[in-house]
Amino acid sequence: MQTNLAIAALAALAQESRFAAFRLLVQAGPRGQSASSIAASLQMPASSLSFHLKELTHAGLVVPRQEGRYIIYAARVDTVHRLVDFLADSCGDAAPAVPV
Repeated sequence: MQTNLAIAALAALAQESRFAAFRLLVQAGPRGQSASSIAASLQMPASSLSFHLKELTHAGLVVPRQEGRYIIYAARVDTVHRLVDFLADSCGDAAPAVPV
């Protein structure tokens, strides 16, 4: 993972509403959820949710797909795995050992 992509993913998750939406989509699994279902679950106006889903999509954390009249969003868990690996590789060796 490139540094700029890691920063974009971290920035997208560093906002409470986006983090809540992403967590909901991770829990939904690969089938995902419709935008209206996410908005209802989070008690969020559709216009606000649309903005947050756009940010998560641009960061590579969710992927939308069209199903009939609905747009279904699903979490890209692979991106989070790559982000964690990137952080471990980038920061792990440079960090001083912390006694446990």
